[in-house]
Amino acid sequence: MTALTARWVVVDIEGTLTPTSQVHVVLYDYARPRLGPWITSHASDPVVVEAVSQIRSLGGLSSSAGVDEIVAVLHGWMDADQKIAPLKTLQGLIWQRGYAEGDLVTELFPDVVPALRAWHDKGLDLAVFSSGSVAGQVAAFSRTSEGDITSLFSSHFDTVNAGPKREAPSYRAIASALGAPAAEIVFFSDVPAELDAAVADGWQTVGLARPGEPFADADFGTHLAVKSFAEVSVDLP
Repeated sequence: MTALTARWVVVDIEGTLTPTSQVHVVLYDYARPRLGPWITSHASDPVVVEAVSQIRSLGGLSSSAGVDEIVAVLHGWMDADQKIAPLKTLQGLIWQRGYAEGDLVTELFPDVVPALRAWHDKGLDLAVFSSGSVAGQVAAFSRTSEGDITSLFSSHFDTVNAGPKREAPSYRAIASALGAPAAEIVFFSDVPAELDAAVADGWQTVGLARPGEPFADADFGTHLAVKSFAEVSVDLP
């Protein structure tokens, strides 16, 4: 087991805490047919209004483009697995409702909750950095295969309040928000490019090469790479 010291543990979600299929199959399939109806039924919601405006702009649509055209753009982004902020905003709202109504449950890898609880009990602070919206993150952790784990996390970050996950300034923004020196933060992710961005800002990094996941055989370079959280211990300095 590799021993690390830190004050903050920041975790990715997809491929790190949950199987990729949780997002690409379960959540995407749930959101896809609900995007149009959600936009229509929440047409006066300021969050939806702003998201629709951004979709029209980013998707090259006219300012009068209708719901069908907007949904076509959203489906295209989903098919290409693009992490576009207004798409993530709408998905997060839909998933939030799905979790609240009991339609969705987040499947976690079996090593996740024991590790998170152990770090939390030691006095480390835990945070999340995911391309999924903060609202979606909180909803996902409220109903998991291991129960409600929202109380384990102190902070949540997404591409709106932090920035793109593969760019170093995003990690600088998170460290500033946490009020923590970069060297006292350890980031867990299955994506080497995200780890590269984090280490560029001085963070410690751990790559998750989980068997059967898309990045199982990825080149993690100089980053510590493990197959499970059980292979790493993190303690306060």
